[in-house]
Amino acid sequence: MHQLLQLNSIVQSASGHSCTVETFLGGGGQGEVYRAKLDNKLVALKWYFPEQATPAQQQNLQTLIGKGAPNLQFLWPMQLATAPNVPGFGYIMPLREPRYKSIVDLMKRRIDPSFRALSTTGLQLADAFLELHAKGLCYRDISFGNVFFDPDTGDIQICDNDNVSIDGQGHSGVLGTPRFIAPEVVRGETVPSTQTDLFSLSVLLFYLFHIHHPLEGQKESSIKCFDLPAMTQLYGIDPIFIFDPANDSNRPVRGIHDNALEYWPLYPQFLRDLFIRAFTLGLRDPHERVRESQWRAAMAQLRDAILYCGHCGAENFYDGEALRANNGQPGVCWSCQKPLTLPFRLRLDRQIVMLNHDTHLFPHHLDPQRRYDLSQPWASMQQHPQNPTVWGLKNLSPAKWVMTAPDGMIRDVEPGRSVSLAAGVKINFGPVEGEIRI
Repeated sequence: MHQLLQLNSIVQSASGHSCTVETFLGGGGQGEVYRAKLDNKLVALKWYFPEQATPAQQQNLQTLIGKGAPNLQFLWPMQLATAPNVPGFGYIMPLREPRYKSIVDLMKRRIDPSFRALSTTGLQLADAFLELHAKGLCYRDISFGNVFFDPDTGDIQICDNDNVSIDGQGHSGVLGTPRFIAPEVVRGETVPSTQTDLFSLSVLLFYLFHIHHPLEGQKESSIKCFDLPAMTQLYGIDPIFIFDPANDSNRPVRGIHDNALEYWPLYPQFLRDLFIRAFTLGLRDPHERVRESQWRAAMAQLRDAILYCGHCGAENFYDGEALRANNGQPGVCWSCQKPLTLPFRLRLDRQIVMLNHDTHLFPHHLDPQRRYDLSQPWASMQQHPQNPTVWGLKNLSPAKWVMTAPDGMIRDVEPGRSVSLAAGVKINFGPVEGEIRI
């Protein structure tokens, strides 16, 4: 039960405005969080336990408030708050929207997001932490409890940002959440930093796509007493990736680690290669860890690789390496085991985009200098109004395209117009040129 603040009591924001405490939302090791109202707007209010309300914590909050949120996905501290008859202090931040769910809900199968939603979540996570690190900040505690996502869209919100610190100037004893802490921190060799954040991010992404921890295999299943020394050994002293290609001593055990065994082969080789790097070289050398920008590009590529089974509708993935190894055959659907048929696809330099019925192209597809912004598509698939078997790519961008047909005919594609899909059609989007293939 809550005990720090009375419901309907008033606290004062740093701007001098009154903030009314409305509902107790939950508590943790540092304090309690409430829903509150500030200037007729709903906000979240975190209030610290007296022993946590230190001058160092207050100074860190003031620094974070001064720097501002890296982007709107961070539920960032907005103002400090005090109350005349309550010890300590708190801070006001944006309130998490109800549509955002915990990743714990995914682990417990209370939600069932699509692969498209998961890849969007992965992209936004990588992009958000890239922006945070670019500000010279370290998150310190990337884990389940601090990330929420919309299972329908993949959009994210990141909370508990009060422990973020300037990289190399950690103010508190927060080392992270067990299972997410980098091995060198587990061993007591260093404190959290942007490099250790990269490890935690990789663990979170592996959980997201495999519903399993990357280091929990045969060694974990053989532990009789999962105490602190056992955890230190597994996650710090002798961590071994469950799919390490050079060391099979910690493979997943059938009947115990079935999620990992089922999901790992579903993904394209480029994604598996990144996880292998993250949990082999990246385990041993922090400087070899997969960067946020690399994860972001891989998640965008994963979104583009989705194709639907023509028999059961399940999401599958285009894998260029597997296709070449299988004489150009896409294989069978993981869900119904029936042969897959590739849709039209668009080659943009080295990038391949599956042109499904619901495919959209975004600014980063058509202009390499643009950010990964999924809010406004620049192209979409369009079904012919008179002939539903004919599909086209509709120009939603502000610029004119130039289409070249296989027979050499050239025509402009103004905004609002479409290009009919046919093998060999080339489209000059301006910064890049694409070719339709089948």
